[in-house]
Amino acid sequence: MVKLSFSKQTLIKVTFVFLILLCIFPFVAAPLALLLGIAFSLSTGNPFQEKTGRLTHKLLQFSVIGLGFGMNAMAALDAGKKGFIFTVSGIAFTFTFGFVISRILKVDRKTSYLISAGTAICGGSAIAAVAPVIDAKHENTSVALGVVFILNSIALLVFPAVGHHFHLSEGQFGLWSAIAIHDTSSVVGASAQYGKSALATATTIKLARALWIIPVALASGFAFRSNIKKVKIPYFIFAFFAAMILNTYLPFLSPLSGIIYQIAKRGLVVTLFLIGANLSRSTLKTVGIRPFVLGILLWLAVSSVSLFFVV
Repeated sequence: MVKLSFSKQTLIKVTFVFLILLCIFPFVAAPLALLLGIAFSLSTGNPFQEKTGRLTHKLLQFSVIGLGFGMNAMAALDAGKKGFIFTVSGIAFTFTFGFVISRILKVDRKTSYLISAGTAICGGSAIAAVAPVIDAKHENTSVALGVVFILNSIALLVFPAVGHHFHLSEGQFGLWSAIAIHDTSSVVGASAQYGKSALATATTIKLARALWIIPVALASGFAFRSNIKKVKIPYFIFAFFAAMILNTYLPFLSPLSGIIYQIAKRGLVVTLFLIGANLSRSTLKTVGIRPFVLGILLWLAVSSVSLFFVV
């Protein structure tokens, strides 16, 4: 009889892989996957921290593109038109309010600007895009990402309950979550719990909103008098819209589109687990009280004002 000896680190790695595989199954919902990832990371640490960081980014992009195969282009266009005014006014309000509050709290200029960008557009993606343009230091970026990540995780868990409390329709909830939740991953995760129509509305508006990374990053470069050549274009968003068009105007692809859509939904759940697993104790320590208070006040202002207008 052969005896198998597993070290503690090996057991942690095996458990981590097992949880990833578990998230593929339908009985694991998006909020549960996120909580599993957070609990695992804070209790044992992420054994693949560097690898999961890169994997999370790619898997999110592919999952979002796949979701496009389950959506109608015309309905998405209609939702996008409704969300345009909210997007423009929301971005302007967020940056203005963020500037005022950061001056009161005396938060570092670049850190507060990154938190505002993450709240206004699309969380970590916006921060990652704007940070090199304004020549932000690693500390500025880490703090901003930490603040946005924590609030983003809370939103995924809280927003569906708030939506049901106010009896929001699927369209209303999709619009609200796209405006008020930071990252695309949590927007999709929260709206998917609310209904398919909410998911379609939220994803379309959020990705259309994400395209504002480009003009905001360019404007940021001029505002901080830095290198605008560092602006990164989120090309995967165009692939998402292409997938919607294919699904809408090539009906013979329907069986394949349905399969891709279902795979993408499970891919998103795995993504949320990985996002949770990327939250470390060091990230929590890095944030600091003032930037966190800024992030909370900014998020509450955007959430409450947008909810008022949506209702």
